[in-house]
Order: sequence, then C-alpha cells, then structure tokens
Amino acid sequence: MERRTLLVSGGVVATAAVVAACGSSEEAAPVESAASEAPAGDSSQVTSAADPLASTADIPVGGGLIVEEPAVVITQPTEGDFKAFTAICPHQGCLVSEVVDNEIICACHGSRFSGTDGAVLEGPSQQGLTPAGVTVDGGSVILS
Repeated sequence: MERRTLLVSGGVVATAAVVAACGSSEEAAPVESAASEAPAGDSSQVTSAADPLASTADIPVGGGLIVEEPAVVITQPTEGDFKAFTAICPHQGCLVSEVVDNEIICACHGSRFSGTDGAVLEGPSQQGLTPAGVTVDGGSVILS
C-alpha cells in the first residue's frame, strides 16, 4: 500500500471517529436532575410549566440545578436571586453537565457560561444560553 493511501485512509477513519463522538448523546458527564429521565428539549425556547421545577433548597448559592424536562438550568448567583436558562449548549446541542462557582459547564466540548446571565465565558460555543423566566413561589422555583 502506498504511503499516501495509508495516510488518507487513516485520516478518514480518524475524522469519522471524531464526528461520531461529537454526535453522541452518551459523552456528557452524568447530569444532576430534578426530573425523570426524558429527552432534552429544543435549545431555542423554554416553554412555561405550572408544576414546580425545583425546590429553592436544592439550588446552592453560586451553583445550580439541571432539570432535564424541560431542559432548564437554574442558578442562584447570589443569595435569593434565581436565574434560569435553556440547559442545551448552543454549540452542539448537548445537555449542560454541571454548575460550579457560578459557571454553567458543558462537558461535551468544554463551553462555559455565566450563571448570572448565560453569556459565553469560554468556547467553543459562540452563543450564550437562552434565558428562561422563573419565579419563586414559597420554596419552589416555577417557570414563568
């Protein structure tokens, strides 16, 4: 086999492996969820729901909680200030994986977003997370 043919064949195989990995829904780290296991929703919009998404006690200051259905990440940047965003990374559509030190992290490719406003802190994502309105009713967080 010619060296050129071998290199091209190897490149095709490597590219196929990378593409397959990027499309896999299995690659993200486990997600802390307040909902039953269900497929993630559309990243462009979060629909309202009458049922509580979470308890305020489950959302630490500087941290957050990822809800799979609807796909929402709820943060508490400062005491008593709750924010919510779509939990689908705009880069490749992965469900974000965790909230640490007021940063929402997507484990698929390393994008990081602000827990305060959803803005991109580190790519590869070029877009921030879409805000979702939430209200606090007693000790419950509800989509508004």
